[in-house]
Amino acid sequence: MNPSTAMATVVVDELVRNGVRDVVLCPGSRNAPLAIALYEAATRGVVGLHVRVDERSAGYLALGLARASGRPAAVVCTSGTAVANLHPSVLEAHHSGVGLLLITADRPPELHGTGANQTIDQRGIFGSSAVAVDFPVAERRAGLNPVWRGLVCRGVARAETGRPVQVNIPFREPLVPTFGDEWPDKLDGRPGGLRWTTSSVARSVPGNRVDFPLPARTLMVVGSGDPARATSAAGVAAKAGWPVVAEPVGAAAAIAGGAHVLRCGPLLLGTGALPESLRPEAVVVVGRPTLSRGVRGLMDRVPVYGIGDHPQWTDPQYVATHVRGWLDQDDLVHVAGHDQHWLAAWQDAEDAAVAAVATLLDDEPWPSGPHIAQDVVAALPPGATLFLGSSNPVRDVDLFAAHRANVTVHANRGVAGIDGNLSTAAGIALGGGAPTYALVGDLTFLHDANGLLIGPGEPRPDLTIVVLNDNGGGIFSLLEQGAAEHRASFERVFGTPHNVDIATLSRAHGVPHTPATTRAELKQALAPAPGLRVVEIHTTRDGLRDLHARLRAAVTAAIS
Repeated sequence: MNPSTAMATVVVDELVRNGVRDVVLCPGSRNAPLAIALYEAATRGVVGLHVRVDERSAGYLALGLARASGRPAAVVCTSGTAVANLHPSVLEAHHSGVGLLLITADRPPELHGTGANQTIDQRGIFGSSAVAVDFPVAERRAGLNPVWRGLVCRGVARAETGRPVQVNIPFREPLVPTFGDEWPDKLDGRPGGLRWTTSSVARSVPGNRVDFPLPARTLMVVGSGDPARATSAAGVAAKAGWPVVAEPVGAAAAIAGGAHVLRCGPLLLGTGALPESLRPEAVVVVGRPTLSRGVRGLMDRVPVYGIGDHPQWTDPQYVATHVRGWLDQDDLVHVAGHDQHWLAAWQDAEDAAVAAVATLLDDEPWPSGPHIAQDVVAALPPGATLFLGSSNPVRDVDLFAAHRANVTVHANRGVAGIDGNLSTAAGIALGGGAPTYALVGDLTFLHDANGLLIGPGEPRPDLTIVVLNDNGGGIFSLLEQGAAEHRASFERVFGTPHNVDIATLSRAHGVPHTPATTRAELKQALAPAPGLRVVEIHTTRDGLRDLHARLRAAVTAAIS
């Protein structure tokens, strides 16, 4: 056995012992020892292996697998630019708190600085976004088995805290198994399949009681983050009679805590100055809200208490009065009384807003983004998983769709890019086991078209991708650059029409494509079915800005 084969065999074995159940592998030469060891492990049924040709998509697939399973997943690639292509998924994992193992094969030290092919300085390439674990070059000598296993354990332990970890492993040739002398000592792991080294990491738990009074007229906002934290905090809101505005990824956790989660809550906050009956005296922000400008505007006007991760808590406006890691019902002693009219006033406003939106949308031609958000969420079977693409889909669901306690919602809100969305959704589908749906825009779909590129022998996700195709960047219509005074430049540099035939693109990848031209066709297309498929709805960006303005005006009038 040669040194590279020995090290790769030990690394894969220790990954399995550390509970890594899914590995995404990208083809390459320098990572050949790992590829062969992973294939053998997959053949024995001890690890799930997913092969992808595009490292960027592969990184996001691993991210989705980790999201769904709650365990670190690994992605393995060769040296050079392959490593750099993992960077977008590393950033998303870092800012989302998802454990990800990036196992990057490297050239040995003697080839660095020599002009050798596919050789860059890739150690610590991800900077502060990933913990770096560097392996030594394998040599033919005794005593290395504990080193290799210990380094794997260090990497997995850090990933289990919700951090991306780069495990950089240099390999010398030969890179494939060779026949020769036996290895100088045993390469066995601990008896009974145990980790070489176990560790315990303290988590954010209840404690450090708050030292400030929480007013009875408090509003809670729930964003992305630890669902257990959101459920615990929502339990306080339920007991104290606070209304809750929850983003789609946090709504189910807030409902599980017993809180009243407002439908159209972001729309209510986006109406400008709230009526006196709805003006909070404090806002409790749980996790990381990123979608609503109305939420950000509200936080400028009242005391803000943050419940989130330390030390990187969410407070981009620097308005927080106090921040801590947890809120539970022991903190109810700090609530200053109970205003029985407070929640009722918000519920009345909610009813008025929902009715106003329904009346206006009933008179609008189908389909628009708000229509599709409502229809897709309503049509999902109980127990389904929904992934929301960045840009308009996640915002449309946030503003207009009903909350479903029996649907799990995911979105890449760490850095909110449109890259890797299809691959993340595929990973969630492969790792979760539930019928999975993704609602994305056309640019998001095209940006990760390689997410459809799955080899004939690979596990295929049960994933329905719903594409709302308005032939460009519809979200920019709703931003400042979509105003009338920028009309001359808008279409080319922001609207970015593409004219791609998504049906042909899907079929080229062997993925079934279904057009939906009516509500009935959409509902039929969303019936649970195995495999990967694309459902496409064509719409237009014309009038989108005006539609949103009229919806906001209707809600404002309804609650005034």
